[in-house]
Amino acid sequence: MRIALYQPDIAGNVGTILRTATCLGVQVDIIEPCGFPFSDRGLKRAGMDYAATADVTRHADWAAFRESRTARLILLTVSGGTPLPDARFATDDILLMGSESAGVPEHVHDAAGLRVRIPMRQGFRSLNVAIATGIALGEAIRQTGGWPE
Repeated sequence: MRIALYQPDIAGNVGTILRTATCLGVQVDIIEPCGFPFSDRGLKRAGMDYAATADVTRHADWAAFRESRTARLILLTVSGGTPLPDARFATDDILLMGSESAGVPEHVHDAAGLRVRIPMRQGFRSLNVAIATGIALGEAIRQTGGWPE
């Protein structure tokens, strides 16, 4: 199981995701460009000392990421898709999150093997990307038996 972040905008969210991934033993791919310097203080503050030990692979762009990863991409999206409770995960899936400001472009949507949305109450647009990552990752790990010992 991996997490991929497509052109993230907010250092604090990336730091929080790196902390979560480190605690749960999940690798993270960061698809650049980022909307902040990767050494940003907000990244360090949210990730605390966990971010320094995170298993992170940085990719120069979408093409570089796609060349290096062949597993199924599961895109978390607010624009339709399979409700999270109905999604079925595999141990080698990559959970892909879009940027906070723009999501992902259509060609990235098209590359996803599965599009998943987290059901929410009527009238609400979206969750914070770090929170959504934690929710989806928790369900994926539960289904695949991947919780750390």
